[in-house]
Amino acid sequence: MNEFEMDWRREERTGVAEAVFCEDKSAAQIASILKAAGERPLLLTRFAAEKFASLPEASRGALDHDPASRTAFYRRADRPLARGPGIVCAGTSDLPVALEARRTLAFHGYSAPVIPDVGVAGLWRLMKRLDEIRAFSVVIAVAGMEGALFSVLAGLVEAPVIAVPTSVGYGVAAGGRAALNGALASCAQGLVSVNIDNGFGAACAAIRMLRRREATPSDGTGGTSP
Repeated sequence: MNEFEMDWRREERTGVAEAVFCEDKSAAQIASILKAAGERPLLLTRFAAEKFASLPEASRGALDHDPASRTAFYRRADRPLARGPGIVCAGTSDLPVALEARRTLAFHGYSAPVIPDVGVAGLWRLMKRLDEIRAFSVVIAVAGMEGALFSVLAGLVEAPVIAVPTSVGYGVAAGGRAALNGALASCAQGLVSVNIDNGFGAACAAIRMLRRREATPSDGTGGTSP
């Protein structure tokens, strides 16, 4: 009996492709999944460099692995990237989560520039990049500690803001819970949040927003013919 059952029609139903969470899978299980995928593309997440190195050589050769984001692409064809969301990152320590979001977007065909190190402890850093951030139709905000960036940013831009609390911090930061609670308790209207360290989930939410916007005619009819 197979240990896994892949959802190859997920993108057809939802607009977001099947992905493989590698953190709790063995190298043998990952290799087996890749074999079953054949020529179908797959995104692999939480794929640490050590586990990648333990794969058989043939499996490693078929993957585009990025250790900084702990992601890998399997059988993804090169293609021009459409303009995607902006990713705003509070600090350098939050970058791995931001990069997971960026790679997830790239896998689905979107470019997503990362605007790093604009945490509000030095508010001038954020204000310096604000015009650039306001140009995006969706913004992913990545921050740890108390998560103050979320409310500040959502109060300054028109675009929907997806908060990604990170586990960066110490003491009462509680592994990201303080940042998550800050996002959930925010008084900034229209701010939404995903779970702690979930750059993948934030990217998938942004993809759905972008694709619904792309599918809606500019006259606001929602695609319904008279």
